[in-house]
Amino acid sequence: MSVLIPNNLIGHALTLSAASLTFALGFFTKNIQLPNLQNIYRPSSVRKASLIITLMAFLCCLPATAVEIEGETNFLVSKLSSFTDRATQLAIEAMSLVGINYRRGGNSPENGLDCSGFVRHVFKEVQGKELPRTSAEISKLGESVDKQDLQPGDLVFFNTLRRAFSHVGIYLGDNKFIHSPSTGGAVRIESMDLSYWKARFNGARRIETSENPAANR
Repeated sequence: MSVLIPNNLIGHALTLSAASLTFALGFFTKNIQLPNLQNIYRPSSVRKASLIITLMAFLCCLPATAVEIEGETNFLVSKLSSFTDRATQLAIEAMSLVGINYRRGGNSPENGLDCSGFVRHVFKEVQGKELPRTSAEISKLGESVDKQDLQPGDLVFFNTLRRAFSHVGIYLGDNKFIHSPSTGGAVRIESMDLSYWKARFNGARRIETSENPAANR
């Protein structure tokens, strides 16, 4: 069976593949923030497919010495292979948004995303869920999870505005989470081991696929 791919989608895929490779290289060493690509990779299917292909191809081609750099490559290989279906889908959707600009009140990749807008978009795309608008409201959903029991796809909350649950991100495993940070920033992956986040951690919640968020408001 042959598949015809429109030229514009090929261009999108190639552009994102380069961006994904940059993301992968940066992720293995330090926290990574890509330049603004929100006008380049709007098609969701292209973003996610290109991200998976590029990351996996890159990981498979790494020499043994590179695979051990700070343990980050091993983290990606082991975590992506051991994710549940739920966590895999959430992680792929979330990581496909790396580089999208922060925008206060933002709800879409095209216009920018704030922290809750980012989480809402990911859950809407993956699970069809309409989460509440603010991180404080989202913190009332699902079940509470102890820090030592965190699993990929769980939501992690922080006190960044001198009030509880004022910031939210999605946990990826190995004490790393992905979020839309603040004005002037962009969606990126960070370590919860950083002193800033350790001091402001507020707790975590797990929202299962079968849960109806409207019933928990």
